[in-house]
Amino acid sequence: MSEVKSVIESMAKKAKEAARKVAVLSTDQKNKVLLTTARKLMESRAELQQENQKDLKNGKEKGLSSAFLDRLELSDKVIDSMVQGLEEVAALPDPVGEVTKMWKRPNDLLVGRVRIPLGVIGMIYESRPNVTIDAAALCLKAGNAVILKGGSDAIHSNLALAAILQRALEEHQVPQEAVQVVPTTDRSAVTELLSREEEIDLIIPRGGEGLIRFVVENSRIPVLKHYKGVCHCYVDKGADEDMAVEICFNSKVQRPGVCNAMEGMLVHEDIAESFLPKIGERFREAGVEIRGCKRTCQILPYAVEAKDEDWGTEFLDLILVVKVVPSMEDAMDYIDKYGSNHTEAIITRDYQRARRFLNEVDASLVLVNASTRFNDGGQLGLGAEIGISTSKLHAYGPMGLEELTTTKFIAFGDGQIRT
Repeated sequence: MSEVKSVIESMAKKAKEAARKVAVLSTDQKNKVLLTTARKLMESRAELQQENQKDLKNGKEKGLSSAFLDRLELSDKVIDSMVQGLEEVAALPDPVGEVTKMWKRPNDLLVGRVRIPLGVIGMIYESRPNVTIDAAALCLKAGNAVILKGGSDAIHSNLALAAILQRALEEHQVPQEAVQVVPTTDRSAVTELLSREEEIDLIIPRGGEGLIRFVVENSRIPVLKHYKGVCHCYVDKGADEDMAVEICFNSKVQRPGVCNAMEGMLVHEDIAESFLPKIGERFREAGVEIRGCKRTCQILPYAVEAKDEDWGTEFLDLILVVKVVPSMEDAMDYIDKYGSNHTEAIITRDYQRARRFLNEVDASLVLVNASTRFNDGGQLGLGAEIGISTSKLHAYGPMGLEELTTTKFIAFGDGQIRT
């Protein structure tokens, strides 16, 4: 057995054992671990940043981009954000043990459903070391054990964060194996992790499309996936044009490099002549390159004609495809063909058309008269999220604490037997 295989096997077995104990921790015990971790992060700031500097130095030597190095850095602001995140998760209601439904059968058997942890979660992610704390906090609060495999470029930072987490677990007599960070940069560790179906209940990959596709193709364990965010705003005929300008501009420009940014704008032909010049000027001033259909290019002379490969592309940049459509049906057909089940929005003043769009468009969040940027756990009131799932089993959309649990049936009898 290879050394990597031996390490992963041992971690997985210890996590499964720890999961049984974590599942029955009281809310108070879990919150104490989270708040102690927050305190220790503050106390260990200098030591943490010293380890992070090793990763940053290695990254610079490898020629990593400034954007990548920025995601890698554990600045004072990032550490403060991790501390705040831990405090916020500690303040959230504990979903474990909640009875979601109860009913009585004709034979007086009382049947119910109660919320329970998933068990052991494997988290595979890239670059951002703060994910180590965010993911550990959510998994632990939901009563799960977690194995974290961060990117090789953040190995020193992730191991330093793991040490802080494990000191907090030990201080409150919680098994340290409840939160483990894979200690090797060997790529085979991911493949080994994906093979541990006997111990790990769910894999959550977080990163680029390449990483997620690799995980899906190689995992024996159920995977919650989110390949990409190709999100659209459809501006309906008769829409409030001023409102539509603000919503579409915010959806594209506020943070163009994130998965809930708008990548395609669809405009009803009845409103295109008046609306496109208004939004076009705003986009132009913000440096947005518009790649449009023939009709869009006729209305906006500075737009360039979109190529076939532009439709359905996740640009993650100040680039936008724009298409004029003859009807809402055509807009929905386009979304069905090019969307990624992430986020879709309609801007309309017609209630019936809004309801139809909500009912017929398949995405993890469908909005009426609001920016696509709202598809985020915090913005939707979940408090925090571990990621956004664009698959439907077992969660769809932002995954907060509740989505890190499942339900089991319970039944109370008084001597009933089946005849």
